[in-house]
This record gives sequence, C-alpha cells and structure tokens, in this order.
Amino acid sequence: MDVILNYSKEIQGALLGFEIDLQAPGTPYKEFVLGFSWVVYVFEQYLSYRQYKKLQDPNPPKSLADNKEICEKYPKAQSYSIDKAKFRFFADFLGQVETTAVIMLDGLPWMWNLAGKALEFAEFDPNQYEILQSCLFAIIWSLLSFIITLPTSLWYNFVIEERHGFNKMTLRLYVKDTLITMALFCVIGLPVLSLALYIIKWGGENFFFYVWLFVFVFNFIMLTIYPTLIQPLFNKLTPLPEGELRTKIEELASRINFPLKKLYVIDGSTRSKHSNAYFYGFFKNKRIVLFDTLIESAEIEEIVAIVGHELGHWYLNHTIKVLTIAQVQIFTLFFLFSQFINNTALYHSFGFDTRPILIGFILFNYIYSPIDHVISFLMNILSRKHEFEADAYGKKLGYAEQLKSGLIKIHTKNLGNMSNDPWYSAYHFSHPPLPERLSALIKVD
Repeated sequence: MDVILNYSKEIQGALLGFEIDLQAPGTPYKEFVLGFSWVVYVFEQYLSYRQYKKLQDPNPPKSLADNKEICEKYPKAQSYSIDKAKFRFFADFLGQVETTAVIMLDGLPWMWNLAGKALEFAEFDPNQYEILQSCLFAIIWSLLSFIITLPTSLWYNFVIEERHGFNKMTLRLYVKDTLITMALFCVIGLPVLSLALYIIKWGGENFFFYVWLFVFVFNFIMLTIYPTLIQPLFNKLTPLPEGELRTKIEELASRINFPLKKLYVIDGSTRSKHSNAYFYGFFKNKRIVLFDTLIESAEIEEIVAIVGHELGHWYLNHTIKVLTIAQVQIFTLFFLFSQFINNTALYHSFGFDTRPILIGFILFNYIYSPIDHVISFLMNILSRKHEFEADAYGKKLGYAEQLKSGLIKIHTKNLGNMSNDPWYSAYHFSHPPLPERLSALIKVD
C-alpha cells in the first residue's frame, strides 16, 4: 500500500503544474460541460440518423439473404428497430434538455439547498450533517429523475414492447419492481453512499485509495449476494429439471472442467419474451442460468452451443480481464477526483459557495465525461473481441453449426437489428452484428 500511495504522490507532483490553471477563478467549467454534452448529443444523433436510414433497407444483408427464417422475420425486425429508433430520438432529446436545464438553471444547488432546508426543518444544522444532507439530496434527485423519466419508461414497456409482442409485464408488476428498486436504494444505496463519504472525509489526501478499496470490497460482496438475495426479489430461479438438456450441459461442463454447482432456469417470461443465458459465481462455485424463453425457442443442441459460448468467456478469462480493467478505471477515477475535490473554481462555476463531497464528485464526473466516452468506446471494442473469441471457442468445442442456428434463433426471436450502419454499430454495440458473427463462424481455420 505504501508503494501505491508514494507513487500517487509522484503523480500528484507531476499534475501540480496544472493546479493553478485548473483552480483559477472564472474557469468556465460549466460552459465546457454544456458545450461537450451538446457536441456528443449532436454526434450521437448523427450516428442514430445513419442507423435510422439503414433500417429503411427493404432487404436483409446479402450474407443473411439465404436464410429462410431471417427473411421471414426481417420485416418485423426492421419495424421493431424503427420504432425503437424513433423512441430513442425522442428520449435522447428529452434527456439532453433535462441535462441542459439542470446545469443552466442551477438545478444542483437548488436540490442541495432543498435538502438543507429539510434538515433545518427537522432541527439539524446542515453545516454539521453533510453526509445526511447528501443522502437527502440523493433521494430528491432520484425522485425527480424517476418522475421525469416515468412517461418514457411506461411508453417503451407498454406501447413499443407491447406492440411487438415482447412485453409480458403488467402494470402491477411494474409498480412492484419500482417499489422494490426504491427500497433497495434506501437499504443498500444510501448506507453505501454514507460510508463512502465518511471514508473520503477520514482518508485525508490519500482518500482515493481507501474509497477505491471500499468500492472493491462492496462490488465483490454484491456480485456474491445479488444472485441469491436480490435477484429473487424480481425473478424466480428454479433448478433445471432432469433430462437431456441438463445431462448435455453437465457433460459439457465436465469436459472442459467448468466447476458447475447449480443449473437454473429463470422466469424471464414474466416480464419479456427476450431470451438469454449467463453464468455467475467465483472460484469453484459456478452457476449457469437459462432463460425459460431460450428453452422454449431453441433446440437442445443449440442451447448447449450457446452455453458453450458463455463458458468460453470463462475459459478465456474474459470476466476476470473486464473486472480488472474496471478496477483500474475506478481507481483512476477516484485518484483524478482527488485532484479536484478542493477546486473552489469548479464548485463556483456551478453555483456552489461550499464544497460538499458528493457535489464535487458529481461535478467532477461532468468534466470527466470526455474520458469516459473514450473508455466506453474502447470497452465496446474489447467486448466485441471477446464475443468473437467466445464464438471461436464454441466452434472449437464442435458446436459451430449449432451455435450459428442458435444465434439466428435468438436474434430472430428478439427481432434484433439485421441491417446496421457500421459507424453506429462500432460506436454503440458491445456485441458484433449477427452477419459478422456468422461470417467468423464459417471461416476455415
């Protein structure tokens, strides 16, 4: 730990030359954030327009045109994608207007002061209870965000998804999920926020290391308890019944020494007709989860091939690689935040006379946004690479044809995009488009 902290001090010294400029009164942080957000918005809308035009193609790509199932589903898939694209244009515009309004109208100071007034009403001094005020601020912001996005959320689930036959959620279930999510925010989110703020206060100039360590432990705990304690609040997991499918998956796991402990079916059909499969767990305690919609729509060999693809991620250490990169990102984020936490000019630019820690972190994330967009783009590139590698692993296991037909069934069942603009897919997609995956699978090694 001393090595890490000493090294961080060397980096801090290297950054010291920029400190004066960064903290100069009148530094236009707000103008930078607004300008960059609109540049990104315009750029992303241009990409969305390119994708929207691509969705007007009346015929599937040549590489898919010979598949009867794809040709039959292509018009429905295009219609679904067009509806989602139109919705995204509207939702993105509302989101951009909301962000601009919050920044220009000093919405953050207003919410922070409202939380302070609530403390004063309860006869607490806001100057002595910053963490409590931060929790109230988080509640206010979450409620306002929920109210603002509620109409679009309802429209997407109960109009668009319903129109194309995917929505299985009732309004009652939607309300139940929302209340559970709010309760988890209060029971888990607020205590974690309070502890993180306390650690930052306690940690001094090296707080970034201690708060990163706290987040690392918390993430590890959540990855452990989520499948058994939290996910059952939303979905029901039942053991996969004895039969040919279970036997073949267990044989596959045994063949590649995958430490399979449990094999579950999740009732994804209670909310949607979309299908998927995944695994979770640490060390020698792995579980595989199949969506009931996948079991209903694919043949046994196709499901085994899809599981083989997922196990390829394990065999090739993709999960560990991504988790490691994520921890480096989080550590870097907190370290850079430590360079701005006392930047008075940053707070003043957004209308604050004080320097609350939570507000500082939010403002820092605004100016960190350009870096975050670049990292997201690079992570999408890495994710697509991992998907190709996992497909290749499934092919190596002898499931090339079954994986191809399984991918086609999942894609057509989900009415996934079949005509994709290359710029749009390169920027947005974490998975390669279907034509690229099929082409890779049929290549001769």
